[in-house]
Amino acid sequence: MCKNPAMHRVVVLAISEAVGYDMQIPPAIFKAARRDGRPLYDVRICGVDDQPVRVSAGFSAVLEHGPEALDDADTVIIPGTHVEGPRRLGTLPDDIAAALDRVPAHARIMSICTGAFVLGAAGLLDGRPATTHWAHAADFRALYPRVRLDENVLFVDDGDVLSSAGLAAGADLCLHVIRADHGSEVANFAARYCVVPPWRDGGQSQFIDRPLVEPGVGSTAPTRAWALERLGEPLDLATLAAHASMSLRTFSRRFREETGLPPHTWLTRQRVLHARHLLETTDLPVDRVAAESGLGSAASLRQHLNAAIGVSPLAYRKTFSQRAGGVSERVETHR
Repeated sequence: MCKNPAMHRVVVLAISEAVGYDMQIPPAIFKAARRDGRPLYDVRICGVDDQPVRVSAGFSAVLEHGPEALDDADTVIIPGTHVEGPRRLGTLPDDIAAALDRVPAHARIMSICTGAFVLGAAGLLDGRPATTHWAHAADFRALYPRVRLDENVLFVDDGDVLSSAGLAAGADLCLHVIRADHGSEVANFAARYCVVPPWRDGGQSQFIDRPLVEPGVGSTAPTRAWALERLGEPLDLATLAAHASMSLRTFSRRFREETGLPPHTWLTRQRVLHARHLLETTDLPVDRVAAESGLGSAASLRQHLNAAIGVSPLAYRKTFSQRAGGVSERVETHR
């Protein structure tokens, strides 16, 4: 949770040799998070010293801030890096250790891709769940066996320490944090501005050794778009397959190839996401939210929401509607 939601300071600690794509994700995403045109995050990039940071794309970056920027950070993000000690030896160089020592105790710490190796070397992930790029999972486990690594997910939120998978998963994590801090409306605006999906289903496994759809072969994408406009209607596998003009077997296989999920699992996740949006942005009674999102009853909504994020609809609404600018307290009387 933000220490100061009005202007939360995010500091990206770039470590040579930094992955440039990872380094640029947090400024792009967090600076796009606004409410009523007002920025919600102050984003800065710093190094472990005042020297230019080498970037893996073949250039060096002259940063405006040194490690002193970490002193008043609310969130610190370690992007991917090729630094030798954490990546190859399981050790933490003195300059990185000194920079991390400057991070305030209250700060939230995040990693993108191989930035998790730095957190692992610092001991910040010992005994905790985390993720990193699937291609580096074996190396990570060998160096940091005390970490509960899961390379099958896009990101892991363990409260004050969060980690994401490779590259674009850093955007997923940043949007997740914005959503947790300020609600779906702000996160969705940031996603639209950056022209990225506000939420991606599935995990890293959907991107590993999965064949591309052959040209000329039908896609389930139009049917998915069609279903998203009709979440409150009865939608079963036969209905979806018929819309796609495919057999049940072909549709199920194609759907899993394209999304990494079975149709029913994907549809349930979309309905839960829509229910969360309605809880945040409307004062509809919980049973109406359940009906309009296609989850049926208030009891079903409670079950699905609790399974997804561990809270009840009323608790979710109380937290996120207020943070997103507010639905009246009277909604708590709806059952």
